[in-house]
Amino acid sequence: MIIGIPKEIKDKENRVAITPAGVKALVKDGHGVFVQNSAGSGSGISDQEYLDAGALLLEDPAEIFQKAEMIMKVKEPLPSEYSLVREGQIVFTYFHFAASRELTQAMIDSKSICFAYETVETDDRTLPLLAPMSEVAGKTAGHTVAYYLSMPRGGRGVLLGGVPGVKPAKIVVVGGGNVGTNAAKVAAGIGANVVIFDVNLNRLKYLDDIMPKNVTTLASNQLTIEHELKDADGLIGAVLIPGAPAPKVVTEEMVKMMPKRSVIIDVAIDQGGCVETSRVTSLSEPTYLLHDVLHYCVPNIPGAFPRTSTFALTNATLPYALEIANKGYQKAIISNPAIAKGLNIISGRVTYRPVAEYFDYEYYPIDELY
Repeated sequence: MIIGIPKEIKDKENRVAITPAGVKALVKDGHGVFVQNSAGSGSGISDQEYLDAGALLLEDPAEIFQKAEMIMKVKEPLPSEYSLVREGQIVFTYFHFAASRELTQAMIDSKSICFAYETVETDDRTLPLLAPMSEVAGKTAGHTVAYYLSMPRGGRGVLLGGVPGVKPAKIVVVGGGNVGTNAAKVAAGIGANVVIFDVNLNRLKYLDDIMPKNVTTLASNQLTIEHELKDADGLIGAVLIPGAPAPKVVTEEMVKMMPKRSVIIDVAIDQGGCVETSRVTSLSEPTYLLHDVLHYCVPNIPGAFPRTSTFALTNATLPYALEIANKGYQKAIISNPAIAKGLNIISGRVTYRPVAEYFDYEYYPIDELY
């Protein structure tokens, strides 16, 4: 199979879909790999490293899309790339379809085969391709809330860890999954008082066991979240429903109750956001002020740390990419249920139920197609 690796074009997105080690593994199994010139430069990977691993370099992204049987990316195709995706072509990337009807319709119209990293799911219900970037995003959120609480960055001027004689910041984390856990660890490690919410009581028991004493676990409900936000210096939104839009667990009225110049980091924004007042920002223009609360809603947070993120992502995606390339996508989805769950769209048909239901498309179960 011929695999194409175009350079990412999303704002400040310096990750790349594969490392030289990943290229070498694909080439060893007999596949061809085309990498766009300077695709890895933002992650500190030179063109020569890709050449040494066996890749061929191409300047024109259109040529890569034209030649490749499978495109591997980090982020979803942007409008300027829609026309490059062709019928029958496999696209393997983070799609987050529920955040964009335009993208979903474009991929339906392209009649391509769309595998979404974020919906690949193993039998134990873990999301192996989402996990490494969730960890990066969660840890980054913990640092980011500290950064934006400084007055020069628009925040309240509260030091996250406080000092002797002055209480530390209070940070509320909504969602106790991978993102929320890592965000809480970082914020608590710096010294903040952290409150973490989740709907799963077993998860809360686990978090209560592993977290330090300055982390409080609470069952998630509207009244309790509202109460905790009234004196919170920061909120980190980390709610996830795989493949579906994030529920708006923090309402606009709750945001209005937060202290002036407190900070919201909505990590769930790539699935539409879990805060009602959230709207997509970018790494170039990451924040806006609404109801005198600073909002940070960047959908590609790990792109701020591209070298770490690129290597972590390839560690996770490479085994699945090899399986798809070695077997062909049809045999891969039949033999591996995790890969089958990653298939969202095939030849104009939506095969992932949450996406179909959200946009009111007809749903096609994979087992009825193969």
